[in-house]
Amino acid sequence: MSRPNLYLMICGAGPADHIDRMVKLAQADGWEVHCIATPSAVEYFLDLDALTTLSGHPVRTGHQRTGQLALPKADAVVVAPATYNTMNKWAAGIADTYVLTQLAELTGLGLPIAVLPFVNSALAANRPFQRSVDELRAMGVTVLFGESGFVPHPPRTGGQAMEKYPWQAALDAVRGSAS
Repeated sequence: MSRPNLYLMICGAGPADHIDRMVKLAQADGWEVHCIATPSAVEYFLDLDALTTLSGHPVRTGHQRTGQLALPKADAVVVAPATYNTMNKWAAGIADTYVLTQLAELTGLGLPIAVLPFVNSALAANRPFQRSVDELRAMGVTVLFGESGFVPHPPRTGGQAMEKYPWQAALDAVRGSAS
């Protein structure tokens, strides 16, 4: 019996340094994890070789090239950590990176998607971000923001928020959605 496929979209924010935690939680929960990363996540946070070894699959960083295996059909999607930039662009329909193109398509397909932001309280207070959270929710995306998910931290204290980052909440939000 095959395991359901989870697309783990990784953005360039502090918790990406600890993405192994999410991969291990998802694998323990029965998921086959396929990592897809933004350019910032790749440049500043990820060890692609280690992540490939851990997940058992190459980390996708761009569109499929000739000879490259296609990603299997996703059963669910987790976006973690999700940045201010990615959430605002996604909500506005901007698809200028591979991750955003995939998110636009997967949202349109109606797949179960949970997004776990990582923003400070000043960014979270901006009206565009608040509108983006509302828009993503209206599109059927589970946005784990606020008391039941990620609670923003004061500016310049992101390092202190790492240990409390609620990875499990994202998995809980998509659990049971796999066919």
